[in-house]
Amino acid sequence: MHGPFCSIIPPYMLRRLARQGAPEFSSAARAAKEALGHVESFRSARAQSVQGAPAGVRQAKPGPPDRSIFDANSSEILPGTLVRKEGGPPAGDPAADEAFDGLGHTHRLYADVFGRNSIDGRGMPLNATVHFGRLYDNAFWDGKQMVFGDGDGEVFERFTKSLSVIGHELAHGVTQHSAALVYRNQAGALNESMSDVFGALVEQYVRNQSAAEASWLIGEGIFTPEVEGRALRSLKAPGTAYDDDVLGKDPQPDSMDTYVRTSADNGGVHINSGIPNRAFYLVAESLGGNAWDSPGRIWYEALTGGSLPPAATFRVFARATVESAVELFGSGSPEHDAVQLAWETVKVKL
Repeated sequence: MHGPFCSIIPPYMLRRLARQGAPEFSSAARAAKEALGHVESFRSARAQSVQGAPAGVRQAKPGPPDRSIFDANSSEILPGTLVRKEGGPPAGDPAADEAFDGLGHTHRLYADVFGRNSIDGRGMPLNATVHFGRLYDNAFWDGKQMVFGDGDGEVFERFTKSLSVIGHELAHGVTQHSAALVYRNQAGALNESMSDVFGALVEQYVRNQSAAEASWLIGEGIFTPEVEGRALRSLKAPGTAYDDDVLGKDPQPDSMDTYVRTSADNGGVHINSGIPNRAFYLVAESLGGNAWDSPGRIWYEALTGGSLPPAATFRVFARATVESAVELFGSGSPEHDAVQLAWETVKVKL
C-alpha cells in the first residue's frame, strides 16, 4: 500500500533555497533543486488519497519493535544495504544508530501511551534508509518506510539528528493506516499537523518533559549554525521558528484570521498546519502536566476513532476532538473546556 509522499522540508523552503546565488550556498542551492525535483516527481506518481485500516479497528496488544536500518550509500535506490537490525549491535554510523533509536522511541510512545501495535496497529516492521542521495535535503515517509538524507552541510544537517523529525514522519504512517487524510488543502494541513503533534510528543515522552518544559519545536538541530532559526516549525508560536536571509521567514499562521489560501504545497499543507498545531499546544498548556496524557489521548482518539472523512476540514476535526474529550473525560470537564477554548482561540468555528 502506498500513501502520499510526505516530506519534512516544505517545497516553498526548497524553492527559496534553490534560487540562492551566493557562492557560500552553492551546494545548498544545488541540493535544494534536486530535492525539489524529487518531491514533484514522487507526488505526481502517487494518488492523493490512500485507503488505510478499516475505521475503528482496535489493534492487538502491542508487541516489541521490529526495526531494520538500511544504507542507500548516496544512491536513491531503496531500501539499500542492511546495516542494523533488531537485536543486533550498533552500526557505528551516527545516522543509522539515530534512526534505529528514533524508530524505537516512536514505537514506545504509541505502545505505552496509546496501546497501538506499531504504525499500522498490526505490528508493522519499522524500516528506515539513511544516506539517501547525495547531500539530500529532506526526510520522508514513502508509504512503507522512512528515508533520511544527509543534508547539504551549508543549511541543513543530517535529518536523523532530530527525534521530532523521525516521529513526525512515522506519524504520517499512523494517519495513513487510520484516518487516511488526503494530502491536500485543510485535510492535508491536518495530516501535517498530526505528524507535528505526535513528533513533538515522541520527543517530550523520551525526555520526560512536561508541556511547560518542552520546546514545542519540530526539526530542532537540523539547521547549521549559518541559519537564523531554531527549527522548521513551532507549535507554541507558529510563524516564529526561523527568520533567515536565505530561507526567509516562517510563514505559518496561528489562527484562521491569517489562513493562507494558495495552490502551492498541495494547498498550503505545511503552512496552514500551524493553526491546528497551536490548538493542540493551547490544550496542553491549559491542562498542564504531560502533553501525551490527556491532550495526546484526545487527539489520538479523534485521529484513529473512525469518524474522520478523508477530506476532513479543520472544523470537522475540531468537532472530533471535542467529542473525544467528552467521551474520555465528560461534558464540562477541564479537558472538554480546554479543547473548546483552544479552537475558539485559533478561530476555528465548532
